[in-house]
Amino acid sequence: MAPNEPAPADRPLLRKAEAKDAEPLTRLFLASRARTMPYLPKVHSDADTLAWMTHVVLPGTTVWVAETGTGAGDVLGFASVDGTELEHLYLRPDVRRRGIGSLLLAKAREISPEELTLYAFQRNTDARAFYERHGFAAVDFNDGSRNEEKEPDVLYRWTARG
Repeated sequence: MAPNEPAPADRPLLRKAEAKDAEPLTRLFLASRARTMPYLPKVHSDADTLAWMTHVVLPGTTVWVAETGTGAGDVLGFASVDGTELEHLYLRPDVRRRGIGSLLLAKAREISPEELTLYAFQRNTDARAFYERHGFAAVDFNDGSRNEEKEPDVLYRWTARG
């Protein structure tokens, strides 16, 4: 593809998140968690989750959005990085396994090129397999006492040095 050639319509585009993305990102976040992790307790209302996305995630972390390349701008997923921690990587449930997560993870590695850490719930075997395929190693397992869902989790780490 030439430098100024537009991306194919079926290829997702990445862009930095804006304040106006709070509502669609919140809807995606809630839908993704409900579909892929139905065992998680809902510890916050939808309104509180929107407030958190609006006032904490968007202004306090580096957030990139994947959206359709068709010009419609439909949000497909997002990644949020705070320093060397990948805080969030969520996809719309109907677009999994299409390379969008890998695209967002590559962007996260651009933001933090030397090292990334992240937490995943131990029961989230799809996410764990995804991160392990991308070179992350489990470095610590926890009984859930460090997260508000009280769900056992695992800390993963990736370094550029391998």
